[in-house]
Amino acid sequence: MVLLDVLGAIRSSRPSWRLSVILTGEGPLRSEIERLGVKVVVLPFPNQIASLGDSGLGSWRGRGALALVWRVPRAASAAFIYSLKLRRILKDLAPDVLHTNGMKAHLLGAWSASRALPVVWHMHDYLGSRALMARLLRISIRPKLTVAAISESVANDIKATLGPKIAVRMIYNAVDLKRFHSGPGDGTALDRAAGLPDPPPGIIRIGLVATFARWKGHDVFLNAIAQIRASFPCRFYIVGGPIYQSAGSQFTLSELKDRARSLGIEQRVGFTGHQSDPAEALRGLDVVVHASSRPEPFGRVIVEAMACGRALIAVRSGGAAELFVDGREALATPPGDFEALADRISQLMHNNDLRTQLGQAGRQTAEARFGCERLAEEWPKFYESLHVNSSHVVDCDMVPQKRSSSSPVTNH
Repeated sequence: MVLLDVLGAIRSSRPSWRLSVILTGEGPLRSEIERLGVKVVVLPFPNQIASLGDSGLGSWRGRGALALVWRVPRAASAAFIYSLKLRRILKDLAPDVLHTNGMKAHLLGAWSASRALPVVWHMHDYLGSRALMARLLRISIRPKLTVAAISESVANDIKATLGPKIAVRMIYNAVDLKRFHSGPGDGTALDRAAGLPDPPPGIIRIGLVATFARWKGHDVFLNAIAQIRASFPCRFYIVGGPIYQSAGSQFTLSELKDRARSLGIEQRVGFTGHQSDPAEALRGLDVVVHASSRPEPFGRVIVEAMACGRALIAVRSGGAAELFVDGREALATPPGDFEALADRISQLMHNNDLRTQLGQAGRQTAEARFGCERLAEEWPKFYESLHVNSSHVVDCDMVPQKRSSSSPVTNH
């Protein structure tokens, strides 16, 4: 979603630029990118790389990057072969800037790009809690590298983890305010997706919208639901599904359904699966819940819910704390505290005026701070400064070209 926003913004403000994206697998993202008139090259990750991540390597945490490479020779060999292929693609595309998204793409981009090519690591996550990846990135720092952070919180973490000399630029994410608008929603679509019967009139729909990553707070949300009286006319939803390939990084649907069953709330919770239109899914809810159990690097769903004019409950930590004021655009809740979350949900269930007030304030803030129009100048000016200033290196999953004779490339 972030990549599409950036590509769309650049396409609108710099139509003469040539943009290319390297994807590490086939999927619906390809058609979305090509719809923008952007060239796509697919270089699939081999399974040895796709399944590797901090989540599945907890036993090696703290042993260093070299230990990781030696203990996982198949992954190291696959990465070497992959980087050779990526290097050939980059040579053919001849970009002015390489912009990478995702930890593995940061590493492979840094290893594959020529020393003269500015590289941007678009950092969407914290490094401080990922010891193995932090070590690998530290030994991959190269000339002409710049890190683009999605919040001040992430920028501070990068400086603390990679060192104060690393070049960091903070650019907030944005959302398409025309797509994520505050019009009426169709909650019955969520019921159909979850296989639920039609609810009684006046039902209040409350949902957590997130991937199945274990830190997104699905377990906290389910525990909070169990604290709320079943007699109140409300229905709960978990919207989203698994998207990662790294071992151990996410819940399975069966795990979450088993948790709901053990709490005795399986009749009150609907699991909708992935929804192709997140804006419609958000508008189908009366209350949107963000319940991440660890600090959120940004919290895109927070801004999307605000743009849709929905009442919002959000964990106020990490980058998410930079997005809203407690009691104005959202009600804040501590991370991992299901009882506090249950209190906040109950507060909004019983107060229609407060739901309306939060939704209106959220929309106003989204319009003032998080529209995609801002990206149309911030990202192109950032790329231009990197192309002119050889002391910066940009490594990210997208590589944009500066002039009509040049071409940007994005690598996922």
